[in-house]
Amino acid sequence: MPINYLRQLTSPTRSELSNRHLGCSLAFVAGAVNAGGFLAVGQYTSHMSGIVSALADNLVLGQAMLLVTGATSLLAFLLGAATAAIMINWGRQRHWHSEYAMPLLLEAGLLLAFGILGSQLQGQHLHFVTATVALLCFVMGLQNALVTKISRAEIRTTHVTGLVTDIGIELGRMCYWRVASRHDSVLAPSPRRFFLLGLLLLMFFTGGVIGAVGFSAIGFMATIPLATSLLVLALVPVWDDLVHHPN
Repeated sequence: MPINYLRQLTSPTRSELSNRHLGCSLAFVAGAVNAGGFLAVGQYTSHMSGIVSALADNLVLGQAMLLVTGATSLLAFLLGAATAAIMINWGRQRHWHSEYAMPLLLEAGLLLAFGILGSQLQGQHLHFVTATVALLCFVMGLQNALVTKISRAEIRTTHVTGLVTDIGIELGRMCYWRVASRHDSVLAPSPRRFFLLGLLLLMFFTGGVIGAVGFSAIGFMATIPLATSLLVLALVPVWDDLVHHPN
């Protein structure tokens, strides 16, 4: 990819095109991590609604270990989102080019560590499952907060329920506008937004397929290409800061 294109993807100065391209790239990564994580530990790691529901069930059923695992997952997702906000605000105060790239760099490092160490830790089943779920939930929280801030809450990459809801809303607006209020510009649907939402959903699904196939074929090492892609997205603005702000 051209250097300027990579620089624009995570630039502090945002555009609709850069938001769309970065969002689609990260939706693919999120789908791959979520599907691969399920094959690794039998649990989806971006689905906080399901985790909170499972917390309630396990509390009533007295499943103490599952309750601890669920609470750890929820806390890890929350900490991931908080970490992204801290890193972005830290970089913004210092006028760094990499204010949005730093969370991607951290996400890449965590995925790389998971891919390299996962096969070695798999024998410690109980501790491995808890630690892996927490790690992947942290990564998903980190990424979702990053994209939420970078797009001003217009794009989600791990929250498919929100995507499908927004697609349904746009479909409803299309139907209503055609039938009842075709001359009301306020209620007019947005084909560009509908296309973006559909594309994000498609990228998440495609990433899930690739992640599942990759994990089935080569195990934990399938996370290494994902980490590498995130590194590529993050390195140019980080390099810019090293050159312009060496201290």
